[in-house]
Amino acid sequence: MPAPRQERYKADMTEPAPHAAVEAADIDAAARVVAPFAVRTPLLSFPVLNERVGTKVFLKPEMLQRTGSFKFRGAFNKLSSIPQAARSGGVVAFSSGNHAQGVAAAAQILNMQATIVMPKDSPLTKRERTKAYGAEVVLYDRDKEDREAIANGIAAKRGATLVRPYDDPFVIAGQGTAGREIAEDMMALGLSPDIVIAPASGGGLIAGVATAVKAKFPQAQVIVAEPEGYDDHGLSLRAGHREAHHAAGRTICDALMAQMPGEMTFSINSKLLANGVTASDAEVGAAVAFAYRELKLVVEPGGAVGLAALLAGRIDVKGKNVVIVLSGGNVDADLFAKLVA
Repeated sequence: MPAPRQERYKADMTEPAPHAAVEAADIDAAARVVAPFAVRTPLLSFPVLNERVGTKVFLKPEMLQRTGSFKFRGAFNKLSSIPQAARSGGVVAFSSGNHAQGVAAAAQILNMQATIVMPKDSPLTKRERTKAYGAEVVLYDRDKEDREAIANGIAAKRGATLVRPYDDPFVIAGQGTAGREIAEDMMALGLSPDIVIAPASGGGLIAGVATAVKAKFPQAQVIVAEPEGYDDHGLSLRAGHREAHHAAGRTICDALMAQMPGEMTFSINSKLLANGVTASDAEVGAAVAFAYRELKLVVEPGGAVGLAALLAGRIDVKGKNVVIVLSGGNVDADLFAKLVA
């Protein structure tokens, strides 16, 4: 069995190559790192949902995670991997909100300075929560400016470590701990997951989840869920190489607007994912309302896209055990009120 990535990293103090594969051993190592700080979210099953779709569905509620989304897992694993000698310069990240909060919270725990580059139109609640964790927030115009160039410039000037939102092996391994928990909890129930659905922006979450789940359940189908028109992962899977979406304007799934899958994440996802599905903004809004009214769960639009695809009948699930990752709950209060009204 290969040594976990954390041990390989500490041995030579160098970052693994960007194209290096993330393995189950890396996720096992990440689980040991994040366990004292992250919430082990449960698998939830609701009769009303099972009856609605005619099969057994389990929800992985990552909105109950620290900072309100799965992003804390990857951020904490990444920041923990930074050698002590390199921590004085702090960290820099770019994010529409959930990665921002994850990095800010992890930095606060590890006594590191965090600077986060965020779009001006990101939800106010996400910006304010990021600041509340002690991070400096730098705003940019996502239509006119390059967030990665801004972050790289800040990192170079300050000698900080850039923490990418998805194309990083430690981030992917950290996100994969959610998939590891899914596999463990399904095994404890004596069940096999036939279908596992998770959303994707850059693809870090689903890459980690797919790696962990398929290590235990090779036959499981892992499906990526995306907003309609923003289905760059679905397009890329069908094309066999990375493809950008060509959506114009905005989607209510503000966390899922990356234009193209990550290079590293797609190298994993192209091998492990079965296919992709989409849901319209109207279907996502209906799923957010369903989760609130019927399940008493607060899910942000991007976190509900997999549930939306299920409720809209986009996936053949009859007679199958289905697991859906609800990736976050950091929804703007005004938008949430409109969706559930």
